[in-house]
Amino acid sequence: MERLHRRTVLRGGAAALGAAAVSPLVGTAAPALAGPAGFPTYQYIGTPFVKSELIYNPTNELIFPCVRGVYDKISNYRARYYLYYAPHDGEGGICLAYGNSLAGQFTEYPANPIVRNVWSPHHSVPHVSSPHVFWHAASRRFHLYFHGNNAQTRLAVSTDGITFTYDRLVLSTADVPGLSETSYARVFDHTIAGRGSRYVMVYMGAMGGRRDIFWGWSADARNWQFAQTPLINAENDGETDISGPHVLKRNGTTYVVYHGGSGRMYLTEVGNDFDREVHLGVFHTPRGNAPDNGRSAAPAFGTDGGVQYMFYEAGRRSATTIAVARAI
Repeated sequence: MERLHRRTVLRGGAAALGAAAVSPLVGTAAPALAGPAGFPTYQYIGTPFVKSELIYNPTNELIFPCVRGVYDKISNYRARYYLYYAPHDGEGGICLAYGNSLAGQFTEYPANPIVRNVWSPHHSVPHVSSPHVFWHAASRRFHLYFHGNNAQTRLAVSTDGITFTYDRLVLSTADVPGLSETSYARVFDHTIAGRGSRYVMVYMGAMGGRRDIFWGWSADARNWQFAQTPLINAENDGETDISGPHVLKRNGTTYVVYHGGSGRMYLTEVGNDFDREVHLGVFHTPRGNAPDNGRSAAPAFGTDGGVQYMFYEAGRRSATTIAVARAI
């Protein structure tokens, strides 16, 4: 792999490696670097598959990865890790790939997409996209949250992570008056005793020509209540649009990482009760060359063998792919 030049980020730096596909790194390890709030710096190591070789790739634009370890949750799994992703436009479709290492190659599920934009009698929409899969331990089922269309977020459930049953609409613009989009939702285990909730949802909401991060809470991950004002305001990062939020916990508190229209990822502390908005600056800076080409977005995180990885959406609109970075 070719080592590229280092870029400076907040209280640290992001080094980059060029690779056509993910493989274990060899040679001298780079020194550990601290990101905001002590989070690690992530270094690009490659892509989990070759996009041009995919069977299902209707738009050549893949977004919103979500990686889940399934080996400790179900039997008869196809591999230790399932990677969910989707085309962005066209009819979209929720897709699956699987692999035994977060730093290795993933195999495309041959019958993609596992969820289509037409699912009679539940919905018939121009496209479905942005899959987030969450292990609901109480029911021992996988919850799949996805948008279709941009004003609605839906839920489907599964016992094997592949075959899903439609459940319900969980979020729409009607839940927060004034919003024109409610998309790119992710759900996490997180108890807020004062609200009687065990789960939180973070998502992108569009209002008045800008996109901010909004949130909701739930006791069962199916029925939700939603805050009526943004959790994180884009203008505080010098952005007009922010999206692709992911909840992270560290230092006894809670953070949200997300991307902005500039192509950078940002970090904001929201606190354990989601009652704070402390902007901490740049979490990750994209590479200037492929596959990032100045834009990294929609991060999702996993740990394999004690090593932390970040899967993310890389590249400019109309040519995005899924990429992988490793904590250094």
